[in-house]
Amino acid sequence: MALTQADILRALELVKLPASGQSLSASGRVADILIDGGKVIFAIGIDATEAAAMEPVRKAAESAVSGLPGVNQVLVGLTADKAPSSAAAQARQQAQRPTPGAGPGGPTPKAAGVPGVKQIIAVASGKGGVGKSTTTANLAVALSVLGLKVGVLDADIYGPSVPKIFGITGKPRLVSGRTLAPMEAYGLKIMSIGFLIDEETPMIWRGPMVISAITQMLREVAWGELDVLVVDMPPGTGDAQLTMAQQTPLAGAVIVSTPQDLALLDARRGVAMFKKVEVPILGIVENMSYFICPECGTRSDIFAHGGARHEAERLGVPFLGEVPLAMPIRETSDSGRPIVASDPDSAHAKAYLAIARQVMASMAGGAAKAAPRIVIE
Repeated sequence: MALTQADILRALELVKLPASGQSLSASGRVADILIDGGKVIFAIGIDATEAAAMEPVRKAAESAVSGLPGVNQVLVGLTADKAPSSAAAQARQQAQRPTPGAGPGGPTPKAAGVPGVKQIIAVASGKGGVGKSTTTANLAVALSVLGLKVGVLDADIYGPSVPKIFGITGKPRLVSGRTLAPMEAYGLKIMSIGFLIDEETPMIWRGPMVISAITQMLREVAWGELDVLVVDMPPGTGDAQLTMAQQTPLAGAVIVSTPQDLALLDARRGVAMFKKVEVPILGIVENMSYFICPECGTRSDIFAHGGARHEAERLGVPFLGEVPLAMPIRETSDSGRPIVASDPDSAHAKAYLAIARQVMASMAGGAAKAAPRIVIE
């Protein structure tokens, strides 16, 4: 018999709240129950002041549901989405704190690192549809080609596309307790919510649940020893993105944009968000920069051209390079073979490799120079 939400709630009747003794099921705090085969994910609503007291409840809930027949993995998050102590409000308050050493607020606390991971970089965009995930995948492969040990975290909870881009199917295995082994492809270690749910399941989650899921994928995965973990961030600049930037020790951010003014407007907001939380901007990538007709060789600037380079110059951040709108990039991404891995000698792959070299230089503290314009005929 298939597992149901009623089964989950019955199991949670055995879990009692510390203050009232009321069962967790009867409290009305359980929300966002998602069942995908043997995987169960749900949230427990709390006030932010209850976080420490409710952690044993979260663990007890996880244990209770883990004991149900057919359940092989449980993910439970504590969500504080009630004003004024919501996670969103906390994120805004954190962003408004003085910079280190400035004023009575004192230094901003640093986020805890991830064991074994030397550096974490974010690939972000102010809006969706600009090729952020394709850029993430090819940048990660390029960094690996250049000799680094690389992992990829797909933090785009609402639209996890990394499993598709890398051609990975199956589920990650538990290695101990709650810790998952990352999936692997092309020499990379990879984790995504897409491995834990059916690809057609909509992620109808509030921001705090998204943050909880990202945090668990970041810190409850056996990443091993990595030189760099590349994080495919959710698009936009909302509470989830802001909190992720604050709770993760980011070495820097790569902003992806198309050349058109509307995309650049959102990219500008992304740069401003990372600067506000003191995350260095490693540079801006102009994706879908131009199109070369494969039949006649005519170049078309479909989304205009050069806007990201000019924006980088205006903002005083590195310009990492141009990537064309090209069918081979689209075809290899759709087929689970990122072009840097499947056709490393192509001009398209070399564009990503040039970007990766600049990212490495920026991470190492080197002066990033403007990338040469790469025209692919």
